[in-house]
Amino acid sequence: MGAGIAEVTARGGYRVLLVDVSGKALEKAKGRIKASLDKSVEKGQLQAPVAQDILARIWTSESCDELASAEFVIEAVYENMPVKKEAFKKLDAITRPEVILASNTSGLPITEIASVTKRPDKVMGLHFFYPVPRMKLVEMIRGLATSDETYKECRAFVEKIDKTPVLAQDYPGFIVNRLLLPMLNEAVFLVMEGAKPEDVDAAMKLGCNHPMGPLELLDFVGLDVALATMMGLYENLRDSKYRPCPLFVKMVEAGWLGRKTGRGFYKYS
Repeated sequence: MGAGIAEVTARGGYRVLLVDVSGKALEKAKGRIKASLDKSVEKGQLQAPVAQDILARIWTSESCDELASAEFVIEAVYENMPVKKEAFKKLDAITRPEVILASNTSGLPITEIASVTKRPDKVMGLHFFYPVPRMKLVEMIRGLATSDETYKECRAFVEKIDKTPVLAQDYPGFIVNRLLLPMLNEAVFLVMEGAKPEDVDAAMKLGCNHPMGPLELLDFVGLDVALATMMGLYENLRDSKYRPCPLFVKMVEAGWLGRKTGRGFYKYS
């Protein structure tokens, strides 16, 4: 997600500092960005010199201290509240007080994240979708203290990088995941009850005109990521309809996370 957000931000004309604690992860991210830009050149969507300029606007660092001169920050760490809070405490201490701190959370409360900072009015949720260069939507989430000025600046940023913003309320799952995760979870229940994954996926693609079946989508996104979001819905809304399917949990425990591990509901070479 971080690499994708960095790419679309650089495509929008901004200079981007991509920060990660792992140098290897940064190398991999830069490689993904280059591969994405190269593909756009091959398809005739970008001229080679333009792609080179975009890549040149992105540099990397293993130190958050370099964010001291940043004008806008988007956090994209793991979807875990203690981890998010720790990241925002650091960002709040490092960056200038007037800088907006945005979170790419897929469902965690912005109000709670903002509470650990001294600038809750400058904190906003910007939920990008994977793969970021291809997906047009960005969910914008205001915390209780988010100011109108912060909202306007974030909306202008989203539109400048050629994305379409929608305003979601600061409740678990926002809009997309609140609707999508229960459907994906129900698809896993169908498999647990004996349905074949390929039949479930074919039914939704042919019967509902979905471009990708629910189980294919889970494999693509990563079962661990989807389960973490589902657990967030269940724990925060206290509603049994968000209870994760036991098979869903068991597959994550087994390490069958989808494409990234070579096995999920399908096997990948």
